[in-house]
Amino acid sequence: MPDFTSGIWSYIIAIVTILSIVGLTWFTIAQSRCKKKKPGEQAQTMGHVWDDDLAEYNNPMPGWWLNMFYITLAWGVLYLILYPGLGAFPGVLAWTQQTQYEEELAEAEDKYGPIFNKYLNQDIEKVAMDSEALEIGKSLFSTYCTTCHGSDARGARGYPNLRDNDWLYGGTPEAIKTTITKGRTGAMPAWSAMLDDEKIFNVTSYVLQLAGREVDTESASKGKEIYQTSCAVCHGAEGQGNQQLGAPKLADDIWLYGGSRKKIMESIRAGRNGHMPPHGEFLGEAKVHLLTAYIYSFSKEQGSN
Repeated sequence: MPDFTSGIWSYIIAIVTILSIVGLTWFTIAQSRCKKKKPGEQAQTMGHVWDDDLAEYNNPMPGWWLNMFYITLAWGVLYLILYPGLGAFPGVLAWTQQTQYEEELAEAEDKYGPIFNKYLNQDIEKVAMDSEALEIGKSLFSTYCTTCHGSDARGARGYPNLRDNDWLYGGTPEAIKTTITKGRTGAMPAWSAMLDDEKIFNVTSYVLQLAGREVDTESASKGKEIYQTSCAVCHGAEGQGNQQLGAPKLADDIWLYGGSRKKIMESIRAGRNGHMPPHGEFLGEAKVHLLTAYIYSFSKEQGSN
């Protein structure tokens, strides 16, 4: 139903709509009463002539054309009686988008629910080895996850790659299921107010060194001191990360927001904020279970958790 801020708007919309239909009906009837020409009688112009040859005549409208107008008006009246359209009047059928949506969901649940539910009581590791279950999971992933993580699940800048076994919150079946069900919110604070550009540069050198890159050792040494004071509490003393906090592992060459010096400095300077919305209530337990198994199967492809 429309959510009007004031009841007066419902009446205004209804009155304007009804008057418009009445006015159009009167106009159509008036046109249908135009006198037809008698045999041999010449049509008169309406006084509008262009280029001496093109003129507007007072010929009556063809009957089939007028009938189309009548049919359209009758259809409009019938529609407004059966369906919402006159302000807050719900229509005789009391149809709403919400009820139609709920009916379609219920129909889909009756049809597909048993297919999803038959895997619900099976261990995720077992489901992850079932080819039929994985096909269903792939379909669910294509529908709900590809916008962020890509059709191949390899992610994009700011959206994790789900195939590389580098997990922000853990790659166990339980951790993946929790992520899908409840969502995740990660926050990397901005350090520009506490670290100047030189210090940020040096910390970046040390982070790149943790990732196995060749950097200036003096710059990395200075950056290490800052890292241990400001960064180790989240990312670990050796850059091993912290899955409880969702702090990325830095001792590898896998990057969520880009691994160039410029991108790393940007992350330190401005901070990062990521949000994975919860899908548990929307999808339901059975679909989440299948999605978890499908995503977990990527780890099996890599040979580890």
